[in-house]
Amino acid sequence: MIKVLFVCHGNICRSPMAEFVFKDLIKKRHVEDLFFVASAATSTEEIGNPVHYGTRNKLTSLGISTAGKYAVQMRRSDYEKYDYLIGMEQRNVANMRRIAGDDPEGKMYSLLDFTGHPRDIADPWYTGDFDATYDDILEGCTALLDKLLKSLKK
Repeated sequence: MIKVLFVCHGNICRSPMAEFVFKDLIKKRHVEDLFFVASAATSTEEIGNPVHYGTRNKLTSLGISTAGKYAVQMRRSDYEKYDYLIGMEQRNVANMRRIAGDDPEGKMYSLLDFTGHPRDIADPWYTGDFDATYDDILEGCTALLDKLLKSLKK
C-alpha cells in the first residue's frame, strides 16, 4: 500500500482539496485498495477547524465530499508513516523538512513537481480563486497518480 500525505499551511484549503481529489481519482480508477491518503498542516493555526467553505463548495459542486475532515498538524512520526509527503508550495516543503528533521529518504515533494510545469499552488485563502487552485491540484494529483501507478507496474 502506498501512503500519501498532502500538506499545506493550515490544512483547510489546499491539502484537503488534494486529499479528496486524489481519493476521487483513485476511486474512479478502482485502485483505492492500493493507497492510504490523508492531509495535514505545517502550522497549528487551524487545528480542529473544518475544511474551508471555498474548498468545500468547489468540491461539492464536483460531487466530492469532505465530510468529517478537520485540520490536523503534521508530526515528525508522519515521515516514517508515509511514503510520499507532498507540499503545495516550496514554503510547505521547507516547513515539512523542519518538522520531520529533514528528508533523508527523499520522500518530500511539491505537488506540481510531478507535472511538466513545476510551480507553487497559490493559496486560495489569500487569492479567493478556488477554481484556479482546483485546476492546479487536479493537474498535480493526476500526474502523481499516473507516476505511482506506473511504478507499481514495474
